[in-house]
Amino acid sequence: MNQAEIRKLIPALRVPIQARHRNMKQPKGPEGRLNMMRTTVTELVKNERIELNHPRADEARGYMERIIAEAIKYGDCHKPTMEMADFWLTDKAMVHKLFKVLVPRFKDTEKSYTRLHKAPNHYPGNFYEKAVLELRGNPFPAVQPRPVPTRNWIHNILLEEAKREYGIKKRQEMLESEID
Repeated sequence: MNQAEIRKLIPALRVPIQARHRNMKQPKGPEGRLNMMRTTVTELVKNERIELNHPRADEARGYMERIIAEAIKYGDCHKPTMEMADFWLTDKAMVHKLFKVLVPRFKDTEKSYTRLHKAPNHYPGNFYEKAVLELRGNPFPAVQPRPVPTRNWIHNILLEEAKREYGIKKRQEMLESEID
């Protein structure tokens, strides 16, 4: 099999995964780190929005994207996908939620399945960069409010009209200079 054929077998992730070291030391070593990621992914499926340290959220986002992509592509009848979901989701009710709630929600999505927002740090306190990791389409209010349309505000209308008049004046001056 060549590389192009192998890429068709694995669903592409819709978020860039940065290959950099994340400083998340665990006293239990790699096994403790993996268990920490499993509980993070399970909590994300359960609550659909969690707040945690940025490196941990960034890494958990990649795992969550992969789990949802595999679940959408292969469904719950595919044994390797079910084994992966069973491993990553420690609460077995969340496996059911993955296939019955999240897969239909994200089936026709063109964007990524998760959002990662930087959260403000509390001072004084720990100086870890905080983040909010959420699944798209969750029932909670938006973390970042939608921008208010400002096009029809009076000062913007006046500035737009002044810009238009200035352009007309410049074009007339150019035409007059070409005629002379």
